[in-house]
Amino acid sequence: MTELEQYINTFLGIPKDKLAVMAELFKPENLKKGEFHTSAGDLCKKLSFIKSGHFRVFALKDGKEVTQWIASQNEFITELSSLVFDTPSRWNIQSLTECEIYTISKYDYDQIGLSVPEWKDLEKLFIAKCFATLEDRVFSFLSMSAEERYSQLIGYKKSLMNEVPLQYLASSLGMTPETLSRIRKKSNS
Repeated sequence: MTELEQYINTFLGIPKDKLAVMAELFKPENLKKGEFHTSAGDLCKKLSFIKSGHFRVFALKDGKEVTQWIASQNEFITELSSLVFDTPSRWNIQSLTECEIYTISKYDYDQIGLSVPEWKDLEKLFIAKCFATLEDRVFSFLSMSAEERYSQLIGYKKSLMNEVPLQYLASSLGMTPETLSRIRKKSNS
């Protein structure tokens, strides 16, 4: 069973034959460091599951890159609004490392429910997870100090500290690289 099948099976106890049908629609793909999965302004026509590597979800605001999220192994990536509503992507999704992913096209994504009725339940869970993650991030920015947001990130994805450039982590935490460096130094002493 692939990582993707295990992940899907975690959410839905669907029969192996239907799990295999779903998994076959996700094609393996490799991206080199720096390659774009999705570019702002384009239609997002795919949903991908990260087997290995890290992606940065970011936008340009007033000529400055603002990192919204760092996506890693065993997570899905897409520009959800673009994928679902056929609107131009607001976000860039770029590989920060060499990445292995499983990708389903928008066409197959839209058709999968015809052969796997359980897909609607998985899709509902996927969108609910995206919404819950967004709620958590909004809450953290409204109620937590910079130190608390850093601690939360360390608890959730400690490996990012050694694998992702500091400026992207700082941006995703809503702070400057200097503030993040100061917090890291203070927490390591």
